[in-house]
Amino acid sequence: MKGIILAGGSGTRLYPLTKAASKQLLPVYDKPMIYYPLATLMLADISEILIITTEEDNKRFTDLLGNGDHLGINISYEIQDKPGGLPEAFIIGEDFIGDDRVCLILGDNIFHSDRFINQHVVPNISNDKSVIFGYRVRDPERYGVVEVDADFNIVSIEEKPENPKSNYAITGLYMFSNDVCQVAKNLTVSSRGELEIVDVIKHYLGKGELKLETLGRGIAWLDTGTHESLLDASNFIEVLENRQGLKISCIEEIAHQKGWISDAQLESIAKSLEKNSYGEYLMSCLDN
Repeated sequence: MKGIILAGGSGTRLYPLTKAASKQLLPVYDKPMIYYPLATLMLADISEILIITTEEDNKRFTDLLGNGDHLGINISYEIQDKPGGLPEAFIIGEDFIGDDRVCLILGDNIFHSDRFINQHVVPNISNDKSVIFGYRVRDPERYGVVEVDADFNIVSIEEKPENPKSNYAITGLYMFSNDVCQVAKNLTVSSRGELEIVDVIKHYLGKGELKLETLGRGIAWLDTGTHESLLDASNFIEVLENRQGLKISCIEEIAHQKGWISDAQLESIAKSLEKNSYGEYLMSCLDN
């Protein structure tokens, strides 16, 4: 499976923070925001990753992450000229996806749980169906909402409904077969002037090829698209890291645990950061 991180967009909801910086490069406590979706893909053993950025932000992302060599993965980049909707990622990334299934994650979504990856993500990588992830929220009218029956089969999908039929929001994590590229090409632009991910989801629902994976209590899903939610996410990460002494979404640590980089490579990275706590943490990973 290939992975795509959509890190374009104008970030207007976070203005003026995003006037001179990409939303996905803003700090979430001690790491750039994009580390968190990148870590989600890496934890799921997805090592071929495409990052879609705006033209003006592309160099900042490449300066930060390079081609992924230092993590033992392969990172490539493409440009989204202007906001065209989430499905445009599949059109831009068609050559990258090739004959593989694809996992799309939004660059401002954070997932955390000790069971999220192994229980909910990895088992669906080889699923024949396309997969969406539902999360119970208090204010579903802000999101795409999935209506389910008593057995949690999908009944309907609605985008930001005035009267939601359930409390299950569709998160910014999606898995599709490689024909999603053609599906995206055949979509009609909405009244917002963009292609809509809900229309992609409805396509697979209509074919009986869509699965809902519901995320229960104990799993955190954070959308960092507003000032308040960005602060909430930073506070959440800060509390957990300081309480446990373990970092969340530390991509170098993940690469080392996966065996994608050696002790010597991790030590080299750590020594280049030895004057700060992040480098000290990486050095401590060598002892665990």
